[in-house]
Amino acid sequence: MSDRGRRLLAEFLGTAMLLAVVVGSGIMGQRLAEGNVAIALLANAIATALGLFVLIEILGPVSGAHFNPAVTLVALRQRMLPANLAVPYIAVQVVGAVMGTLLAHAMFDLPLLQVSTHAREGVGQCVSEVVATFGLLLSILALARARPALIAIAVGACIGAAYWFTASTSFANPAVTIARALTDTFSGIRPRDALLFIPAQLIGAFAALAVFGLLWPAATESTPAR
Repeated sequence: MSDRGRRLLAEFLGTAMLLAVVVGSGIMGQRLAEGNVAIALLANAIATALGLFVLIEILGPVSGAHFNPAVTLVALRQRMLPANLAVPYIAVQVVGAVMGTLLAHAMFDLPLLQVSTHAREGVGQCVSEVVATFGLLLSILALARARPALIAIAVGACIGAAYWFTASTSFANPAVTIARALTDTFSGIRPRDALLFIPAQLIGAFAALAVFGLLWPAATESTPAR
């Protein structure tokens, strides 16, 4: 397989497995928590954080382990991803995310095709997505320059923490947002709310890039971005 093919396959598999973890752990957490939303969210957050760590460690050397169009766009802006790979990366991330959601449904004997009715609306939710994505991208950019070996654990920790300190429970990823609109389970989001989350995530991502440039002015466009 060509290097391009390997990278695209890694992004597809990584994003698919990420969504299987996010949606699947949400379903399991809700079933076992017996109505205790805090316990269900805790299970969801822990599984997601651990899953992200493992997936980044495994697939990072192949594709950079973006699994996130916001990360891909920032990597493109930093010239750490060839321009002709950006659109294919985003395409396989979105398709992989949807397939991961379908896989989670299959594992729990749920209808494969669903549309979420879980409302996540309001200014606070959108602000939360700006904050969550800002924190995620700033962590990646800063550690890629100073301590790249810590990126996997930092990303998992950042998302796990943001599940709890943001009102939106930290989607921070347009591909994840699209896929979660297709599950009417614990982790779902109504499609009309998803349409507001995605611009908020992109604002947060590019705000992180701007702040990174201010805090680390010596950083060049060759800074690794994962």
